Amino acid sequence: MNQSALIRPDWTPATIAMMVLGFVVFWPLGLAMLAYIIFGERLKTFKKDANDTVDGVFSSFKRGGRNRYRPSFGTGNVAFDDWRDAELARLDEERRKLDEMREQFDSYVRELRRAKDQDDFDRFMRERNSGGSGSVPGFPAN
Repeated sequence: MNQSALIRPDWTPATIAMMVLGFVVFWPLGLAMLAYIIFGERLKTFKKDANDTVDGVFSSFKRGGRNRYRPSFGTGNVAFDDWRDAELARLDEERRKLDEMREQFDSYVRELRRAKDQDDFDRFMRERNSGGSGSVPGFPAN
């Protein structure tokens, strides 16, 4: 955490003033500021733990597959149930293909960005080495 920040979970003049002002304006605001001063350092850990827990829960759903959470009861019409199962399997296959294509596209875009960044960096180094002034093009030299 940036210790030079004006408002940080610590007993600084700014946080004390905000706490007092919060109590004067509306007491829950002052109480919230007091809680932030006392427990603010723990918020980052709490947020990380909460995110890890939620990610774990949803990843277990994803690992279980999509068929696992479908209703297992039939309608009583065998032909309809067979058709429905075939359609759901087809849709699952389409979803899998779309997920693969999205991953491929994301990889392609990442590679394009990396190549563009490399080109920008190479151009900067060429201009820097050939210019000799040490200034960045478009900005005045000091």
